[in-house]
Amino acid sequence: MSDYTDYAQQSSVWAVVSYRAGESSQILGLSTRLELPLEIKKLTYNRWAGPVGLARRVSTAGIDAASLPGPPWPTLIISAGVKNEPVCRWIQAQSGGRTRLVFLGRTWAPRRHFDLVITTPQYRLPREPNIVHNLMTQHGVTSARLAEAKRRWEEFFAGFRRPLIGVLIGGDSGPLAFGERAARRLAGALNALARSMDGSILATTSARTRATAVDELERLLAPDAHVYRWREDDEENPYYGLLAHADRLVVTSDSIAMLSEAVGAGKPVYLFDLAGSPVDATLKSRVYGAMMKLGPQRLSRDLGLFHRRYVEEGFGAWLGSEATAAPTDPEPEIQATVSRVLGLLER
Repeated sequence: MSDYTDYAQQSSVWAVVSYRAGESSQILGLSTRLELPLEIKKLTYNRWAGPVGLARRVSTAGIDAASLPGPPWPTLIISAGVKNEPVCRWIQAQSGGRTRLVFLGRTWAPRRHFDLVITTPQYRLPREPNIVHNLMTQHGVTSARLAEAKRRWEEFFAGFRRPLIGVLIGGDSGPLAFGERAARRLAGALNALARSMDGSILATTSARTRATAVDELERLLAPDAHVYRWREDDEENPYYGLLAHADRLVVTSDSIAMLSEAVGAGKPVYLFDLAGSPVDATLKSRVYGAMMKLGPQRLSRDLGLFHRRYVEEGFGAWLGSEATAAPTDPEPEIQATVSRVLGLLER
């Protein structure tokens, strides 16, 4: 038995979750699919976390000492985000380089310091041996989890007229913004879709959704529509129940993660275009748009690259278009990614 194999059998996978909910969902989604002993690590950051990450340091300086994990060190770390890079690389160094490091999205430190980077089109990363290029993000929407959510939420969703239109709402992201104008456009499109199908609407918001936009949406949606307002750590959040019970899903175009999870639910998916007119332009979205045109690529994301492939490859259709959305199987890409990660443990 090799030294590394012996080490692997005595250790575990660490999912070092992010300070952003979407990234944490992706980290946990991939980690659980590995079906290996798993520990979830949540860090507490101080004001130096961002600067230390941007400086590409191997350091614990951005982490409060009380939340810093200790040995035995894991066989594998899965994480994401600039604030997590320094401490994850520090853990790898403490293990004598034996801990494999997998990051999602993109990295700020040179990619050669990571065993694997799992990315999606909006980050525009090059083709390199340690980069996995996927269309969709990692997620935990599995058949088992959907079946569990279907059972748990059966009584709640029994009261909705079929077909049920599930709506997943994000918020401001990069050059896109979801404000009152977008809420009015979305409400009109959803009401029209529900009338055409004689169906009903249930929408769920997220941590990034502005309260004023939710107010406008509730004001304009059909009287029998239901809107869930996101609350942190709320066990009554119907998100997975909606994925399991909805007959169709509408997702705002800002969230690559929710668009990926919607495909995992096996339902027809429609994208609501936040770049449509009239647009909710903010100072932040204008600056981001200018940065996309004039600044270095590594400082921005181009969500349009994802949207074009998503639609072209048949995973969804734009809401209001004449195209028909049909369920498309995302499992081949997911399983190929799992195999690639597990292959790191065979070195």
